[in-house]
Amino acid sequence: MNSKPDKYKRDEKEQAQHFAYQVIVGFDKSYRWFSKISAQAKSRFENAQWAASQAAVKERIAIYEQSISNIVIDLYEQVHPRQQEMSFWRESKAHYAKLLNNHPQFELAETFYNSVIGRIFKHCKIDDEIMFVLPSRCYLPGPDRKKVIYSFDTTGTVRDMYKQIFATFRFNIAFDNHELDLDNLDKALRERLSPEALASVHTVEILRPVFYRGKAAYLVGRICMPDETLPFVIALQSSEDNKLMVDALLTERRHLSVIFSFARSYFMADTQYPAEVVAFLQELLPHKKHFELYMALGFYKHGKTVFYRNYLQHLENSEDQLALAPGIKGLVMTVFHLPSYGVVFKVIKDEFAESKKITREHVKDRYRLVKTTDRVGRMADTHEYVNFRFPKQRINNELLHYLQETCASSLTITEHEVIISHLYIERKMTPLNLYLQQEQDKSKIRAVIDDLGICIKQIAAANVFPGDMLHKNFGVTKTGRVIFYDYDEICYMSQRQFRAIPKSDDPYAIDTLSVGPTDVFPEQFEHFIIGKKEFKDILKELHGDIMTPEYWQETQAITSKGDIPNFSPYPASKRFRRLS
Repeated sequence: MNSKPDKYKRDEKEQAQHFAYQVIVGFDKSYRWFSKISAQAKSRFENAQWAASQAAVKERIAIYEQSISNIVIDLYEQVHPRQQEMSFWRESKAHYAKLLNNHPQFELAETFYNSVIGRIFKHCKIDDEIMFVLPSRCYLPGPDRKKVIYSFDTTGTVRDMYKQIFATFRFNIAFDNHELDLDNLDKALRERLSPEALASVHTVEILRPVFYRGKAAYLVGRICMPDETLPFVIALQSSEDNKLMVDALLTERRHLSVIFSFARSYFMADTQYPAEVVAFLQELLPHKKHFELYMALGFYKHGKTVFYRNYLQHLENSEDQLALAPGIKGLVMTVFHLPSYGVVFKVIKDEFAESKKITREHVKDRYRLVKTTDRVGRMADTHEYVNFRFPKQRINNELLHYLQETCASSLTITEHEVIISHLYIERKMTPLNLYLQQEQDKSKIRAVIDDLGICIKQIAAANVFPGDMLHKNFGVTKTGRVIFYDYDEICYMSQRQFRAIPKSDDPYAIDTLSVGPTDVFPEQFEHFIIGKKEFKDILKELHGDIMTPEYWQETQAITSKGDIPNFSPYPASKRFRRLS
């Protein structure tokens, strides 16, 4: 009588274990693909293949979804996952956790498993019984530390140490002027540390993976002294004639923080031990959260997992309510936040203002474009979530009513939860319009308006036209850096026609002007980028050229050639001067 149930249980267990095995095989294959593209960054850097570098960024981002699609198709053919009992999923998760013992990327593999389960259940079932909502183990850094760092001898001269470093990190490209590089590095370190401090340095550690992005490569490490540890980052660039040169030595956390900014593209850094690398980086940047560092390394899906865990933990340890975000309400997005938490949540509205001739799919496409574009430190990274859950009691009435009014098609409201079917999460910043209202220091106001102009120019130089450049669509970070974050009207520079307004004695001539759907009149920018006259005058003084069609036409001509500019994330004052 009991043989059939027992056999059924054995078959179910075997199927569940086979399911788990197939997922880990799928993950390993995906990670090898990811690592191959990352490892090839060295060759692309050495050969100045900048267009190929940009293409590789897009390819690597696409790997994850492609891998998930492939594995889910295979699983459906063999297991019919939707027909399985809960016991099947519990057994599969338990067996998968065993397969992760001693796995060097166990944390990424957990996220991969979550993505498979999410795809199967269409992201409607977030349950720690069947997926890794919480991590299977607590990672304690240290066991793999020697596998991810090189340690360099500091008993000799500073110059000798640098020679050791470049003997270890070899590039298949000639130095432009290696002796000058050594002189610059030697001088920079001696200027940073007193003779006593320099004498106390007992170790210099550098991560084994080189961090490639754009036209730069970074050796990232630290200087260890008895009472303090400092970042130690050697920034490398390729010269115009494709020679290697050391561009800067960075030893301050604020400079390293900007290099790992949320507004920059993901690094290519090949490692088999991501958890250990992230742990090392967080020791250098303790104010950065784990999810930010995983994302900086290109593990943006796992970064989302770590963020969600962090979010759940924060909810447990806070009591404030979710509310509409400060600032002017958007025409396309409803934006809200938890005041005690450093992100904003953005939901596409059901209907847009009449001035917005776009669709919901267009908005999603614009956000995907930014994800795969070089954000040059000026466009915020956003993270897309499906069926994101909020405790209903943590949402204030004003926000709940506004969500129902503007985003009803994206909402499912239960007794205890508000579930949003599709949203974006983005780093919280002070909207520029609020910053200018609140800031009293005129020097800071001038600096931020100057940075606004630079922001617009750098985005354009990266072949992106920001579109809606109202100052409410820019944010100011804690360091005073201006970042663009409204993407529904962005496009490539080639997709716009920059025109001058025809001269006429008729004050109403503009009303009869023939305007095409791609026409842009930069002379009108001064009327809406910043409204207040005193601020407008500063912008015109510092960056009046952005209000001329000639500036945009010239930039458009440069970007059309495919030339890729170099955007250094650190101050120009930190760059070494080259001999003429």
